[in-house]
Amino acid sequence: MIKFLFLIPTLLCLGWFLYLRQYGYSFEQGKKGYTYILIFSAVIALFYTILLWLTHI
Repeated sequence: MIKFLFLIPTLLCLGWFLYLRQYGYSFEQGKKGYTYILIFSAVIALFYTILLWLTHI
């Protein structure tokens, strides 16, 4: 299951890209959203890393 964690930021970025295209925004206008997505995904990855470390798997 952990091997599919890369899908979280990929799907969120794809969804954000489609949202920006649909409403006519440029990449520059949506750059902050990509930053938030990457930070959110990094927090999830850090959480799972800590859980793995604590359970010694």
